[in-house]
Amino acid sequence: MIEAELKAYVRAPEEVMRRLEARGTGRAEVYQDTYYDDPSGGLGDRDEELRVRTVHGTDTTRSVLTFKGAKVDEASGSKPEHETGVDDPDAVHKLLRGLGYAPVIAFEKRCRNYDLEARGRRMLATLVRVPEIDGTFLEVETLVDEDEDGDVTAALDDVRVVLAELGIADEDLTTELYTDAVAAHRAR
Repeated sequence: MIEAELKAYVRAPEEVMRRLEARGTGRAEVYQDTYYDDPSGGLGDRDEELRVRTVHGTDTTRSVLTFKGAKVDEASGSKPEHETGVDDPDAVHKLLRGLGYAPVIAFEKRCRNYDLEARGRRMLATLVRVPEIDGTFLEVETLVDEDEDGDVTAALDDVRVVLAELGIADEDLTTELYTDAVAAHRAR
């Protein structure tokens, strides 16, 4: 699957949350993300990502292992994504280290997620705060089946419509990665 996603800086978080709440109930979750790479930085050099994420919700905790391939859309940063649930994240961390991967960066994201139906698509809208980064961000994504020549451009156009309905302007879009922003913050 390709994750057709746009991310934006949110200038009026309360207003965006109000508009999202009008569409459905959000759920608060905290993501603990650890990104891995091989010692030579090969994944990063190929624009690929390997991540273990543990999601702490109100009543549940779940973990997932994710591999993201190189961008298929430069303007949005959308990537193929392959993800699977993990029963024992500690074992997966050990497994990845045993295979020669090393943690590159780990950080926390505080999220409020909204499942949406819009423009004939299932979408996920996520308001995001990363404690080490100033500001609030909004991610809106939908999945496109890469095996059936899914139209990423059309999916991104639909995501843009939803962003506009939520009060997000095109000039607020960003492709900056949280990993890069957190690394830059820590380097200061």
